[in-house]
Amino acid sequence: MLTRRLMLGALTAAAITSAREQNYPLRRRRSVEKIWQSPEGNPNGLEATAEGLWVGEQITDRAHLLDWRTGKATASYETHSSNTSGIAASDKYVFMAANGPAFLREKRSTDVAKGGRICKLDIRTGEPVADYPTPNGGGLHGLLWAREALWVTQFSPNKILRSDDSVRIAGEFDAPLGRAHGMGWDGGHLWCMFSNDRRALKFDVTTGAVLEGVQLDATDPDPHGMTWWDGGLWYCDAGIAPGFEDNKSPNAGWICRIHL
Repeated sequence: MLTRRLMLGALTAAAITSAREQNYPLRRRRSVEKIWQSPEGNPNGLEATAEGLWVGEQITDRAHLLDWRTGKATASYETHSSNTSGIAASDKYVFMAANGPAFLREKRSTDVAKGGRICKLDIRTGEPVADYPTPNGGGLHGLLWAREALWVTQFSPNKILRSDDSVRIAGEFDAPLGRAHGMGWDGGHLWCMFSNDRRALKFDVTTGAVLEGVQLDATDPDPHGMTWWDGGLWYCDAGIAPGFEDNKSPNAGWICRIHL
């Protein structure tokens, strides 16, 4: 029987071969450190800010701001999101990526019925400001606020989009792998996690060119949301992923740092 570990090992090897064909440097991560458990155990979006780490929970669809010193929530907001898969924060707003109908909770009147939606909240109060349909009507798996723009990973079509804070599209480039997920900004370049390949890619956002990649091991926590903080990549395991028994990851809820 092909175990998940063997399957992911084979996929990782295939991914590395594919990366060589793509002609960008790929390195194995040095280590992955588990930092904190998320407040509710299903984190599917991260956004690092000076005030703390924003976490979007996939099942409850709440947004939490965690203290960098303790990992404890200093703010928690109910949102209009459903099946949350991504979070971003500017100095005024928190954005939540609603990737479809509610998942493993009771339905609400504000849930997405079909496709996806980006929910905008007041960052100080958590009050809803606006909801925007996903560009092109498809689902989405990640958000990032950087360079005064909202970046969106969308998989129908498979693109990374740049928009303003009202989700008016200003640019895009192709995502070279499937299931583009969380993103981070290192000060000059955009990083995106591709969950199926367990790989983070670094992009030149002007050209869309891939500059390098970092490969996770098959035994590392499952990658979903991602961000950049303090010179490194952070990511989270939402605990819900195909290939695990009952669709449950053994590392559910962990927020981790990738040591490069």
